[in-house]
Amino acid sequence: MSDTHHLHPADSPPGRLPIVLSLGVVQTLGWGSTYYLPAILAVPIAEDLGLSTGNVFGAFSLALVLSGLLGPMIGRRIDHRGGRPVLVMSSVLFALGLLLLSQAVGPVTLWLAWLVIGVGMAMGLYEAAFSTLAGIYGSNARNAITGITLIAGFASTICWPITAGLESTLGWRGACLVWAAAHLVIGLPLNRLVLPRMKKTRTVLIEEGSTPKAQGKGGLTMALLAFVFAVTWFTSTAMAAHLPRLLQESGLPLATAVLVAGLVGPAQVGARFLEYALLQRFHPLLSARMASLTHPLGVVCVLALGSPVAALFTVLHGAGNGILTIAKGTLPLAIFGPQDYGLRQGWLMMPARVSQAFAPVLFAVLIDRFGLHALLLSAALGCLAFIALMFIKPVLNKS
Repeated sequence: MSDTHHLHPADSPPGRLPIVLSLGVVQTLGWGSTYYLPAILAVPIAEDLGLSTGNVFGAFSLALVLSGLLGPMIGRRIDHRGGRPVLVMSSVLFALGLLLLSQAVGPVTLWLAWLVIGVGMAMGLYEAAFSTLAGIYGSNARNAITGITLIAGFASTICWPITAGLESTLGWRGACLVWAAAHLVIGLPLNRLVLPRMKKTRTVLIEEGSTPKAQGKGGLTMALLAFVFAVTWFTSTAMAAHLPRLLQESGLPLATAVLVAGLVGPAQVGARFLEYALLQRFHPLLSARMASLTHPLGVVCVLALGSPVAALFTVLHGAGNGILTIAKGTLPLAIFGPQDYGLRQGWLMMPARVSQAFAPVLFAVLIDRFGLHALLLSAALGCLAFIALMFIKPVLNKS
């Protein structure tokens, strides 16, 4: 046993439900106005500025890479000071970045705006929220992590139509301004007023998973988890960018492909509810292992049978992706404990942010060349993720 600093709420925190609801709403806003923005606005932005859509997506990819590089530093700050000030600042940076984006006149100002948004993403998306919850609830944060992903799982379902409606009535610049205002009017107050202030106290490390010895044993496990997160984020981002096209390659007409692709959101949320209701009693490794195989299973079905099982493929992909998103928060918590959770989360997600930045471009090339059989790559990655998860022990921290 040894002494260390530990975070505790400076005041009596609100109940778990207000915090989960608040973070769920803020995460929905954060994802919908940044990560899911280019899917709707990339073409009008490119046309207005006289650029290629590749230039717009390149700026977006840079934001993802930057958010990954900043992850460890942001995570360490949350470990030491709690997530409240970091999430409050993320609302300000999101608003500033979207304001700058609305005023872009060329590639330089476009890329500058996305750099600011990228810093906001490092401070305000799932990794920061998960680390904040770990700081508040410690090893008991699993339910809260699942809860915010249940709400934010509807980010694309809610925000894509809103962004499309804003673009059609106010133009893409007006849409960016409305989202910027939403961060100041909705996100900032929720982060500022609902999340508890944290204070440091000196305590003794007695909780399993919090000992220095336990933390020194996990180099291989860290590498395996980083690999799992990188390949699953690659597949998730590739499917987010190209799923309607892949469904067309299976034989569906465009309108039907778009409709079927919309099943991803409900499948994600349904799987997360299953995790919340039934799988909480088991180690999160079990649900992660099961989830890593759903996409490969769907690929086998759609390659063998084509369009008649396109909906099944979509649901299997969405369900697996939904649970693996939770696993990114719950697996490190269950294996290593809450000590230094934010820093560890930052390092674990750095390769994932880089891999997802290149996923849309790489997968587009593969579809151009191999059509539907491009899915063999994502299926192989899912199988490798399953193998990596099988090498991870459910309890790392017992001596």
